Amino acid sequence: MDKLLMEVLDAHGGMENWGKLTKITAHMSLGGPFWAARGWPGVYLKQTVTADPHREHITIAPFTAPDRMSVMKVVPERMAITTLDGQTVEERLNPRDSFPTPFVQESTRWDAIQVAYFTSAAVWNYLTAPFVFTHPGVEAREIAPWTENGQIWRRLAVTFPKTIANHNADQVFYYDDAFMQRRMDYSPDVTGKAPVAHYTHDHKAFDGFVFPTRRLIHLHDASGVADQGFTPITVDVASVTLDRG
Repeated sequence: MDKLLMEVLDAHGGMENWGKLTKITAHMSLGGPFWAARGWPGVYLKQTVTADPHREHITIAPFTAPDRMSVMKVVPERMAITTLDGQTVEERLNPRDSFPTPFVQESTRWDAIQVAYFTSAAVWNYLTAPFVFTHPGVEAREIAPWTENGQIWRRLAVTFPKTIANHNADQVFYYDDAFMQRRMDYSPDVTGKAPVAHYTHDHKAFDGFVFPTRRLIHLHDASGVADQGFTPITVDVASVTLDRG
């Protein structure tokens, strides 16, 4: 295992403790102009997210109506909208293949399943990082450091297999001297591979594990410099509860 990754895992709660978890429950809100541009303003104002820490299974409630939620399962990929008691309202297999192209930031509309898939895959990976980097088929290695605002951040280049639904396969994660994540770079396949610089702030410990509670998603230029004057997506986490077996 990469030495930097080992340090990061220990700083976030440790692999041994992570292995004992059975469920993650997070209360969060997602904002920014991105959602209105997809045709869904205010769709994620106050949600309860329930995730399996070891396999890509995540629910988000409410979703599109007070009595509905989204349910994502992977291998195979299945995205569903159900009632809160589990009755299927709508579902789609291989939802990733349904996204419209080309993608235009200001005008491309998504249906409810597409919005749910994009968010569910993203949030599951956010909540399980850095421990998801140890899953079968994931490759993580340290690359050259990055300097920003006088700080030097070490970086992990991570490649995800097709068995993990994510923004895209190749991503880069940045860590400070305390091994806390400060930024991640990716280029979502379903948004035309727009180059994203995703910053993480306000790290807090919940029951022995550390999670960023404020995320600001920007775009970056060809040299990696982020345009922090434009924030299409924000993610705010109010609380995280962890269940153990």
